[in-house]
Amino acid sequence: MNPSLNYRNTHFITSAPDIRALPADTGIEVAFAGRSNAGKSSSINRLCDHKGLVKVSKTPGRTQLINLFKVDEGCHIVDLPGYGFAQVPLEMKKKWQKSLGEYLQKRDQLKGLVVLMDIRHPLKELDQQLIFWAVDSNLPVLALLTKCDKLKSGARKAELVKVREAAKDFGGDVEVELYSSLKGVGVDKLRKKLDGWYFPYHGSGVETDVEDSADAVSVDVDSAE
Repeated sequence: MNPSLNYRNTHFITSAPDIRALPADTGIEVAFAGRSNAGKSSSINRLCDHKGLVKVSKTPGRTQLINLFKVDEGCHIVDLPGYGFAQVPLEMKKKWQKSLGEYLQKRDQLKGLVVLMDIRHPLKELDQQLIFWAVDSNLPVLALLTKCDKLKSGARKAELVKVREAAKDFGGDVEVELYSSLKGVGVDKLRKKLDGWYFPYHGSGVETDVEDSADAVSVDVDSAE
């Protein structure tokens, strides 16, 4: 059985406009990605039991940064900017897409991808593209159907079955679970999944080049949640 990390210790390290500005060696990174209204920031906050860890911006597209958080030695969370918001100018979208693409394709530390989708609007085109890329790269994916508290029990279970069936078309290691930041649904399953992805580094005493930011404990992200 894998050891369990204390996600309450998670703290902000740095923000970077692209992969070149990120620390060279962080051990293992797990990235969180989703549409701008998928509830990504609140999902990370609930995972870490820290409401103010990732601040929620009411203006999607305001920043275009990759945000790095440290969970434990050699274990990091990467919060990618929300995608799919129509209000952002085309040039800004292109710049962000390039940054995202470089991170996903070239970041050797990336060992798992959490894709967050509003349970009422799952598997949009960009979501599917992201999951297909991960499968092609032999990267495990945990797809979370967020805001599941918005549906009644029967409806959420039916949607979970539906999306799990559709996810079979992706092939690869793709798991689908329910998640609610408000009610805490799926939080334990998310922690267990991340524990498994981090296990090779957790408690191994691996040294990394990441330095903690003494005066930064939270970060604004461009997601409307």
